[in-house]
Amino acid sequence: MIEHLEQWDRQLFLWLNGLHADWLDQPMYYMSDELLWIPVYLFFLWAIAKAYDWKMALWTLLGVAVVVTLGDRISVELFKEVFQRYRPSRNLEIYDLVHVVNEYRGGKYGFVSSHATNFFGIATFLFMVFRKPYPKWAPYVFLFSGLVAYTRIYLGVHYPADIVCGGILGALIGWIVFKAFNRFVWKLP
Repeated sequence: MIEHLEQWDRQLFLWLNGLHADWLDQPMYYMSDELLWIPVYLFFLWAIAKAYDWKMALWTLLGVAVVVTLGDRISVELFKEVFQRYRPSRNLEIYDLVHVVNEYRGGKYGFVSSHATNFFGIATFLFMVFRKPYPKWAPYVFLFSGLVAYTRIYLGVHYPADIVCGGILGALIGWIVFKAFNRFVWKLP
């Protein structure tokens, strides 16, 4: 059963990664960079300050830092180092079929995606903060996360299962951190 899932995951990866277009290579490469998204998240913090106050925005910033710290440590130490699943760009069986950009191949192991864990963790945390004052905006944090997650497949450094499992892990971390902050730091409706 696991072998069939891995084969399906590999085939889906090769199909998605094979959809590349030369003109998209550099935009996808830069969209995968966490620093590019700082202005987007600063906008979200401004919106939180506008809806609540700057104290809430600063607490939210601390919450995001906790989410990212936990996401990084858990995705690496409890998943990548335990499962040791080679990234597609490092898998010798499909190495020649993988489209990579700027010779970027990522680290050795890819399960689960730390990018997906962190971005979906942040998205879940921010969604929970945003859902009351900005119900129409709140889902957009997931749109950003999904876009970043797709760039990881496009760049050849993650299988779809790495992204999905990383996203689920991140959403769980974001939800737990939000619940802890909501209990001990603030009380949102």
